[in-house]
Amino acid sequence: MIVCRSQAEIDKLRTVNQLVGRILSELRQLAAPGLTTLDIDRLAEERVRAAGAEPAFKGYHGFPATICASVNEQVVHGIPSDRKLVEGDILSIDMGAKLDGYYGDSAVTVAIGKVAPEATRLLRVTEESLFRGIEAVKPGGRVTDIGAAVQAHVEANGFSIVRDFVGHGIGTSLHEEPQIANYGPGGRGPRLSDGMVLAIEPMVNAGKAAVKVLSDGWTAVSRDGSLSAHFEHTVVVTPDGCEVLTRLTPQDAALAGR
Repeated sequence: MIVCRSQAEIDKLRTVNQLVGRILSELRQLAAPGLTTLDIDRLAEERVRAAGAEPAFKGYHGFPATICASVNEQVVHGIPSDRKLVEGDILSIDMGAKLDGYYGDSAVTVAIGKVAPEATRLLRVTEESLFRGIEAVKPGGRVTDIGAAVQAHVEANGFSIVRDFVGHGIGTSLHEEPQIANYGPGGRGPRLSDGMVLAIEPMVNAGKAAVKVLSDGWTAVSRDGSLSAHFEHTVVVTPDGCEVLTRLTPQDAALAGR
């Protein structure tokens, strides 16, 4: 069942998603050569709990950490570890939080120091594809319009959409209906309605789309070893289009960058 949220619920979702956005902004500025992904995870948990919230991922189906930290060919669900980041890496940070019974979810991919031009282009195109998907969100549209817009931009730039993982509804549970694929023809599936809250999250490989899950049962990597990027925003459908709940206001951005 797809839930359309009341204004009071949207206010709560905005609060927790702004929290996620602020913490992610801080983490992406922190990420640098010599830091471990476990260092970043510890800071994320500290920030979430200091705000009176709970990590949404930690313990979810047994996941052991606050963030998913996926490096280079790791697509999603990477487990933070003592692995040190080095110049030229790219790091995807996916995190969620629960506050007052409602969930927030967002992801960014960060260049660690100076990276190869192809990595820079992968990050740019993946983030652009997220906003192409967001631009497709409007009342009366279809869920599949989002994925069609994402896929068109990614493939026009010579990259591949990961098909094994999708976006999702979000609210009082971390994952709700509808599922939001990042590919396929538009004009199909449920209609978008005012009050629907969606986590849109393209995952894009520099090489082929195929992935595999490592023996830890979580970390998904590109099967051909190519770089992968992941960006995510949570949005709410409004009468005029949508509001990006995880996008920071200038005041929030300044706070995160202190």
